Amino acid sequence: MCQESGANIPKTYDPASFERKWYSYWEEHKLFHDEADESREPYSVVIPPPNVTGQLHMGHALDNTLQDILVRYQRMRGKNAVWVPGCDHAGIATQAKVEESLRVEGTNRFELGREKFLERVWDWKQQYGDRIMYQLRMLGASCDWDRERFTMDEGCSRAVREVFVSLYEQGLIYQGTRITNWCPHCTTAISDIEVEHETEAGHLWHLRYQIEGTDEYVEIATTRPETMFGDTGVAVHPDDARYKALVGKTLILPVVGRRIPLFADSYVDPAFGTGAVKVTPAHDPNDFEMGQRHNLEQVVVINADGTMGEGAGKYAGLDRYECRKQLVKKLEEIGALVSTEKHEHAVGHCSRCKTTIEPLVSKQWFVRMEDLAKPAIAAVKDGRIRFVPERFTKIYENWLENIRDWCISRQLWWGHRIPAWHCADCGETSVSREDITACMHCGSTHIHQDEDVLDTWFSSALWPFETLGWPEDTKDLRHFYPTATLVTGYDIIFFWVARMVMMGLRFGGDVPFRDVFIHGLVRDSEGRKMSKSLGNGIDPVEVIEKYGADTLRFMLITGNTPGNDMRFYWERVEAARNFANKIWNASRYMLMNLEGADDSFVPEESDYTLADRWILSRAAETARDVTANLERYELGEAGRMIYEFLWSEFCDWYIELTKARLYDKENIRAKNTALYVLRTVLERTMRLLHPFMPFLTEEIWQKLSHEGESIMRAPWPEVSDNDIDAEAETAMIAIMEVIKVTRNLRAELGTPPGKKSALILRVRDAALADTFASHVDYFHALASASAVTFLAADAPDPENVVTGALAGAAVYLPLAGLIDVEKETARLTKERDNLEKEIGRLTGKLANEGFTSKAPAAVVAAEREKLAGYEEKVALIRTRLADLAKL
Repeated sequence: MCQESGANIPKTYDPASFERKWYSYWEEHKLFHDEADESREPYSVVIPPPNVTGQLHMGHALDNTLQDILVRYQRMRGKNAVWVPGCDHAGIATQAKVEESLRVEGTNRFELGREKFLERVWDWKQQYGDRIMYQLRMLGASCDWDRERFTMDEGCSRAVREVFVSLYEQGLIYQGTRITNWCPHCTTAISDIEVEHETEAGHLWHLRYQIEGTDEYVEIATTRPETMFGDTGVAVHPDDARYKALVGKTLILPVVGRRIPLFADSYVDPAFGTGAVKVTPAHDPNDFEMGQRHNLEQVVVINADGTMGEGAGKYAGLDRYECRKQLVKKLEEIGALVSTEKHEHAVGHCSRCKTTIEPLVSKQWFVRMEDLAKPAIAAVKDGRIRFVPERFTKIYENWLENIRDWCISRQLWWGHRIPAWHCADCGETSVSREDITACMHCGSTHIHQDEDVLDTWFSSALWPFETLGWPEDTKDLRHFYPTATLVTGYDIIFFWVARMVMMGLRFGGDVPFRDVFIHGLVRDSEGRKMSKSLGNGIDPVEVIEKYGADTLRFMLITGNTPGNDMRFYWERVEAARNFANKIWNASRYMLMNLEGADDSFVPEESDYTLADRWILSRAAETARDVTANLERYELGEAGRMIYEFLWSEFCDWYIELTKARLYDKENIRAKNTALYVLRTVLERTMRLLHPFMPFLTEEIWQKLSHEGESIMRAPWPEVSDNDIDAEAETAMIAIMEVIKVTRNLRAELGTPPGKKSALILRVRDAALADTFASHVDYFHALASASAVTFLAADAPDPENVVTGALAGAAVYLPLAGLIDVEKETARLTKERDNLEKEIGRLTGKLANEGFTSKAPAAVVAAEREKLAGYEEKVALIRTRLADLAKL
């Protein structure tokens, strides 16, 4: 048994005085680390690796608090628990950050060159990666730092190459010229799910395309006239009677003069615009598909940076929107512009930089997704993977069932470079697990590695198994894979969760995790997403430094349900801080009383009072219910239960009921029994609370009698049916109800808390009456009762009392002694006189026909209602004054 002295516990709860101390202690003693132990059930979690683009925000704080609660809980349950930490290189986002810093310096990556630029990015990674790990430690995250990983470390890089080459060998990775989402600002292709669509107010321009050899025209409508330089056809619906005779004709492209065909395709919506649409295969995904079906030429007319290309003639080099402006003016001049109308439509933006994306035809690397998606759908449908809440299952399945091939190449320098080499002599491409110096097809040394890097999510998709040593057959991989729980936000189900499932099934040999625990976003108090542009972001470290990590953690997980967004209120932070302070003060009180107590004392069954039996039973029930809620991922509800138990039942009720025994110098056995129960309940409840508030619970637990070096390695409270005392709970609840009713009556009378008064009870149930009679000391202690009298069931009601009712009993408080009769009489008399004056004024007003006939009916009705209320109050005061006169 080990115990620190409780005598010197500070009066004030100051988390800064011990939070860092305990985190250092946990790290130094390797308490977060577990080796793979086949004799114990594994519980493994991989952190959703935060991007090294900056520091953690409040959403990260929520995500990692949830993970830490689960890992600490399972560790205390004796499981072989590991939580693998790490960061993501976040290719496009991190490169954008570094390029932004270079612009401030007056330079750019091209001036630096690829090698020097990558050195700058690695420096950035070191700086912000260290900051993120510092923040996680401040939060109390019990990560296994011996297993820390980075998505571009040597092991992860090897895994990425192995997966890329394997998929290529299986025919699931290919290079092709396809239409992709292109970001002109980031100058790279991005995937469909990296595009955010927002409705914008734009225009619909109606243009005339002349039918060759005639004076007739076909009218088309477009929202992007600048792309017309790339038009290679005009399409209509095959059933559209307006155009049946024109299908097969040739049109002349305005301004450009190019001859283009008019053809029929069922994709066209005859109800949109004029029913005839311009087809630009190189700049629209749907046009690309039509172009493939009708063998149309692909003419690229917009450059990678969003300027117009050579195909735009004299407009080449202009920004796409400036070109639009000048081109519309030109079309008007030549009579090709029929009309312009306002038009709202969805516009795609890069999720990273918010620039409007440009669909462009380019040569990219793709993953064929259909063969990977089918097993991923089956894994959820057959229950091998469970979503919590279950409603997110449908979102996951719908996306996979409608999946398109994944563009995985990015025109960036930061990231996993694609392991493919192109030969200048034979034109073939070689893909290899190791760097090569000669073409694998012709032996030529005139080869160069592909300049592109892989999409960040490609490497992140391997995270659950690459972090455990794959492709090596490691002990960790065999024991800890599949991982147990993935905790993540609903916003990356497509980006990350689905891709991990696909890759885990293909390469890990099983699903990557059993449960996917989805949480919502942390929004500001107005419900807005926190962002730099709004200036409403809050640094978790700022909150921790002011209030402590335990306060932030408890605030984040309570009052919230799985999958739903939560709002950040400083008032809720204050409330969580008050809870921590309540625990601190109660613990200090108990520790001071425990100083010098006999730790070896164990009460006999007969030593326990009703209150002792009740609080031990309630502590057990709370442990049982908290465990059940943790098992079903209702972490907020579990936290609320601990809060209610500690604040109300333990502190406000039980501690108050023990004070008489603790101050009793005569009955030492009764005092020791109270101390034993206080210590037992506090110690068990600190273990229960530990996953939620690790620092505070460690600080208090270390000052109690305990076994082991840390609370985080102490066993989770186990509960049996024998620990529940239903009889004691029923009896205590009835006593508490009487006390609550009594307190409410005294409060209504304005009776000072310290003023004692008589209490009269009428109890219809004999057993309940016996319970009350046996525990009148509880009424003395908590209901300020000077004496307790019991009335027979058929006895008349006492006079001059205030009455309260509850199930099976009635409470009477004699007014004599509760109030100062003279003072209360004077107060009520003054109130009666004032009311009677108002009654006289209102009576006269309502008797005045000039008022009642001219004033609005609602005003007259309101005055009558006010008069009736005053008359009712006066009647009650007169009755009260008559009662007071009898005292």
